[in-house]
Amino acid sequence: MSKTREMLIDVARQLFAREGVENTTMNDIAKASRKGRRTLYTYFKNKNEIYMAVVETELGHLVEGLSSVIPMNLPADEKLVRYIFKRLDAIKETVFRNGTLRAEFFRDIWKVEQVRKKFDAQEIDILKSILTQGVNEGIFKTPSVEVSALTLHYSLRGLDVPYIRGVFSELGITRFTLREYILDLVFNGIKK
Repeated sequence: MSKTREMLIDVARQLFAREGVENTTMNDIAKASRKGRRTLYTYFKNKNEIYMAVVETELGHLVEGLSSVIPMNLPADEKLVRYIFKRLDAIKETVFRNGTLRAEFFRDIWKVEQVRKKFDAQEIDILKSILTQGVNEGIFKTPSVEVSALTLHYSLRGLDVPYIRGVFSELGITRFTLREYILDLVFNGIKK
């Protein structure tokens, strides 16, 4: 990716976060980047395209951070726990760092879903890697690493919005308590 394109995406992200996507024009982005409109239109056809590039870039940063768990010299169960909480915190931080983009994210989830497909595939690969390590270490038992990775992935996705919105803290559940609930559910299930 060119330096100019990266800079335009970052400038757009900052403007979208501060002013909102609806209130930001291509002219605003060109002006804030100190580049001409012609330069901006060389890289992006319209505001929707630059918005999608912003979301894609943010998800790319997220994957980079989450991938750092894989090479950790830890047993697979501890690695999985670290991954889950690193993921929840990273997604929350990404959403809050982007200010009013939060509203756009929740309002137009279908747009975000299109960009998120690549992130989802990368996350499933990370989870498969951790689960495979756990099976090889004799820590995890699963008839299918693939199905278990998919199940974990979609379960974690289901926690994104409630975690971001603070639903658990509103119930008086601390991060530590939530960790214990998730660990118990993932490792022990709910069957008596």
